[in-house]
Order: sequence, then C-alpha cells, then structure tokens
Amino acid sequence: MGKLEGKTVAILVANEFEDIELFYPLIRLSEEGAKIVVGTVTIGFHPRPFVPGKPITGRFGLPIPAPWLREGNRYTMEPVANLRVESIDAVVIPGGFCPDNLRRDPAAVKLVRDAAEAGKVVAAICHGPWLLCSAEVIKGRKVTGFFAIRDDVVHAGADWVDAAVVKDGPIITSRTPDDLPEFCLAIIEALQQ
Repeated sequence: MGKLEGKTVAILVANEFEDIELFYPLIRLSEEGAKIVVGTVTIGFHPRPFVPGKPITGRFGLPIPAPWLREGNRYTMEPVANLRVESIDAVVIPGGFCPDNLRRDPAAVKLVRDAAEAGKVVAAICHGPWLLCSAEVIKGRKVTGFFAIRDDVVHAGADWVDAAVVKDGPIITSRTPDDLPEFCLAIIEALQQ
C-alpha cells in the first residue's frame, strides 16, 4: 500500500504545460497510491502547429491524454469547471506557459483559492505560482518559482525565496524541473499529515 492511498490530487493543465512537470508528479504521486485527476482548461492557443481537435499539448509536444499511460489506470481527466474542492486533497500546478492560460479561467482560479482557504495542499512549480498570484493566496507567504516570475510573486505580496522547495502553510512551491524530486517529496509528506 502506498503512502497516499485514499488521497485525490488534481493536476491542472492547459496548453503549453511544461511536459515533465505534469508527467513526473502524475507518475510519482500515483505510484504512492494517490488518485490523480487531470483538470483541463482548453482556452488559449494550441502549441504549433495548430490542428483543430488537437489534445492539450505540452511545450515539448507531449499530449494529455497520454497515449503511453492508460487513462483510468494512473489518472482520469475532467474539465477544471467540474472539479470540487471537497473531492480533492491537493492541487498541483505545473509550469511552462499553461499557468498563464489557467489564470484566465475563473473556475481554475476559484478552485485554487478554495483549496488554499480550506487548508488543502496547493503545490506550484516553475511558472505555476502565476496562478497563485491570480488566486490571491500568497500574500505574506514565502514562495519560490522560476526566476522570471519573481516580480509577479513579490507584487502579489509574497516573500521570494530561492530554494528547491518552499513550504508555507498549505502552499508548496518549487523553481524548475531540476527540483521535481524535492517538490514531489514535499507534496507526499504534506498529504501524510
């Protein structure tokens, strides 16, 4: 039995997600027994080339649903608008440019705000804290992320920290794909408390 049996983790995605920042947590957290729900937002442009009906696609071209991972086995997919904070234990936000699309979606912003207010784990990596800024959940908290969004995080009222993983209350943040092992370990530990 894994450490996260009985836990549900929503990973939010839109086009231009950082491929490894979606699939590493999806596999690692499901390996520990967590039920993974990939919450999708379809606003914004598809990565090049644009093809009508193309699945949500990462910056490096990996699609979700992933043809090498059976949907229903390690994960299920659901529009973010259908997700309810009462049904999840954590929200994970990968980086890339998908957080810029996610924060344009009122349902994604509301889910993150509601999860943070309920004390649920809210974890964001790379550009993921952009969504935390829009959800207004980081004022007065210690936060990290990709260095290019430092000004946004500071202007949202957070204290910027340059570290592999920063945990402040239910908020967990990391900087880059290099930090994924520490990021996932912090999520696993937080969900066991």
